[in-house]
Amino acid sequence: MLTWVVYDITDTRKRDEVIKICKGYGLYRVQKSVFLGNLNRNELDSVALECKEAIDEKTDSLYVFPMCDDCFGKIKLIGNAFDKELVSDEIISKFF
Repeated sequence: MLTWVVYDITDTRKRDEVIKICKGYGLYRVQKSVFLGNLNRNELDSVALECKEAIDEKTDSLYVFPMCDDCFGKIKLIGNAFDKELVSDEIISKFF
């Protein structure tokens, strides 16, 4: 399932840990504080749990949004947007 991870983390060390977690699950960085990729339900739960442990819930925020393929197909990319082909199931599966 396509999953967005969006965060606002003030501490550089904690932010770097979340980046490492997201990259470790093969998520693609689409903006400085936004990752997107294909995760199964267990991976989605694991990312959320690992990120929760990495941040300070009093000062930081992190969102994990699952998204259906139909909704992803309706995204409007404006400006210097990410390449939707890089996060499709077909392309990502080649990297594993």
